[in-house]
Amino acid sequence: MHLILKVRGAGAGAVSRLLAKNPHNVYDRTEKDARVRIVYITDTESETEVLIHAEPDPVDLVRGTPNGYDITQYINDREFVTSSLFCSYIRSALGTALNGKPKEDYLQWVEHSFDMELSFGPVASDLPDRVVEELFSSLGYTVTLERDELSYTFDLKKKSTVRRIRLSGQVTVQNALRQLFLLIPVLDNYKHYFISEDEIDKIKRYGEGWLETHPLKELIVRRTLRFSELIRKYELQEGALPVSVEQVGGVNQISDKGINESDKGIQNASAGELERSESPVRLNELRYRAITELVAALPAKRRIVDMGAGEGKLSARLAYISGVETILAVEPSGQSRLRAMERFAKLEDRSGVVAMPEPVIGSLFYFDEQMQNQDVMILCEVIEHIEAYRLNGIMDTIMSDYRPDVLLVTTPNKEYNEVYAMEQESFRHHDHRFEWTRAELVERCEKWAHKGNYAFEIRGIGEYAEGYGQPTQLVIFERRKENQL
Repeated sequence: MHLILKVRGAGAGAVSRLLAKNPHNVYDRTEKDARVRIVYITDTESETEVLIHAEPDPVDLVRGTPNGYDITQYINDREFVTSSLFCSYIRSALGTALNGKPKEDYLQWVEHSFDMELSFGPVASDLPDRVVEELFSSLGYTVTLERDELSYTFDLKKKSTVRRIRLSGQVTVQNALRQLFLLIPVLDNYKHYFISEDEIDKIKRYGEGWLETHPLKELIVRRTLRFSELIRKYELQEGALPVSVEQVGGVNQISDKGINESDKGIQNASAGELERSESPVRLNELRYRAITELVAALPAKRRIVDMGAGEGKLSARLAYISGVETILAVEPSGQSRLRAMERFAKLEDRSGVVAMPEPVIGSLFYFDEQMQNQDVMILCEVIEHIEAYRLNGIMDTIMSDYRPDVLLVTTPNKEYNEVYAMEQESFRHHDHRFEWTRAELVERCEKWAHKGNYAFEIRGIGEYAEGYGQPTQLVIFERRKENQL
């Protein structure tokens, strides 16, 4: 992870004084278990180029995490990408520049706008290119995005979410660093620390003089503060109007089942719904409601399998449905199962619970005889996380071997991505392998149902948009009886 700052023109030699780092010495320190180095590539009166590099210890990054027993904890990009971690590593080294308090002889250069080029990365961002560009072009930068060439033997993705970013423009050293310290975590949308009211102070400090007029201020605030309570406190302090869900809901923020369950499901209420309710209904909430209502109305629902149950949110809701006797919450992730177990433990003393969900280690890729002949099997936002070429085999196993009476499947409607103003080849979550249009889903379902001897019906979930349908597609497969052949 790195940042390169290059300045050309009169006064370029003053940059080292603003950074308070001697160009003739290599800055090499350990900050928060990361090695931070600052090296001057060029240092003349007309041109200065400085590299700021951070190299964290990959073991320290995962030490003490809940899944510390699992070797897969080391499979992540935190060691390499430029994120909030990078900003925390280099903050101490650049404190003088961020505060704008060099030695008195160089105070005149604090407010001087240099001809500057900033290069940093790689950045792993779920934001589409146009939004990344607008975040910086609105500040007067010329923006260039670069991607590495990726060679796969199959079509994994049209575009990598990992990009390197180069900015050029007229800007002070202090403002350039403050903007990056606020916007780099917004790009990555990952926080490695507890988000408290200190984040509000950081927004005010680093956003002074530019954030108030930024066209994507709402997006910046939401991705920085994350929690509604902090956002409300910020709005009250600023005297600002509430952040519009519609303004930020389209910038590729619609999370489905993925790494961070707490971020799942961006708010997707219409303007009218916002006026009627202080707490707009999340798309994920609408999915859960649709599924639980459908299951509750089924004549046979004693035995249920929730495949890819994650942290058990849906399984916990199914536990209240009258007539349900067993719920198998099947999930391959150890960390998610632990959270599900904690969630299920809280159900024990609650009234109305008719069946305690049972966390089960399992995957659609491995046959498990206890999944056979269940009344209901649910795949809520699961299939899009599987390579499309493997789905036919999985659906054949479900319909021919497991043979549930009812199979419920939800998956994103690709056409609706245009309503969210997403780029054509973008996915709603970085782990999605595909997203299908309504016609593509119908074509697949017809093949699966015919081969597996099922009838099916497709419904929509979420706000309807003319010409695009609804954001989520719900497929209801019902197994045909033998006399219906």
